[in-house]
Amino acid sequence: MTTKSQLVGYVRKSKSGGALNMSIDADAFAKAEKFACKDGRQFVRLIANADKVGQILEGAREVTSLCQLVDHE
Repeated sequence: MTTKSQLVGYVRKSKSGGALNMSIDADAFAKAEKFACKDGRQFVRLIANADKVGQILEGAREVTSLCQLVDHE
């Protein structure tokens, strides 16, 4: 089994610098794998590289990807 990174969107610092903006592609989000909690609510697990997000916060980087890891056989 292999794991593939599926691009879902991007993370960047807001213009005011006090928040992170996440731009998510609606089609990619609709197709993303979901998981359910015990209470029945469904979620989509997305990841962003912590080091790259830190670089955005420090001003050394403008943007990084927001992805989902998908297992393939």
